[in-house]
Amino acid sequence: MTPAERFDELFRDHHAPVLRYLQRRTGPGDAADLAAEVFLVAWRRIADTPTDQALLWLYGVAHHVLANHHRGRRRRAHLAAELADALRRATPADEPTTLGLQVRAALATLPADDREVLTLAIWEELRPAEIASVVGMTPGAVRVRLHRARSRLQAALATTDDEPVAAPERSPAEQSA
Repeated sequence: MTPAERFDELFRDHHAPVLRYLQRRTGPGDAADLAAEVFLVAWRRIADTPTDQALLWLYGVAHHVLANHHRGRRRRAHLAAELADALRRATPADEPTTLGLQVRAALATLPADDREVLTLAIWEELRPAEIASVVGMTPGAVRVRLHRARSRLQAALATTDDEPVAAPERSPAEQSA
């Protein structure tokens, strides 16, 4: 019997019991993928597959595949939790100061294109050449848009309160623009 014929027989005779074994231990979607993994191992190790105890051998392979699956799932959950924690620590909380609320209100009145270049320059501290690559414009066009957007923001800030509020200080990245 050729290895391909041996595998066909193994698959035909034992796929359903292996799939049921995995379904009882995982969800139906995972079980099908894990069964495919089990039979991939069987194909690769067809010469090592016992003829008289093939189902038991496949259950053993399924047990190991399932253990790897659970370890991977725990590892991904742990990494996701670590990433979420790191993002919480890295992202400063917005403080609801009066000036911060005024700036957000003034930003909301600007056109979306102005908001985008301003926030990229101020919050992300990007230079005009970097902003240009993000928004798909030339650096010169970004400089012009930034200048106009700053003027519009300053005017919007002046109208949000009875007293004019000074525009936010420029970051070092903006000063080099």
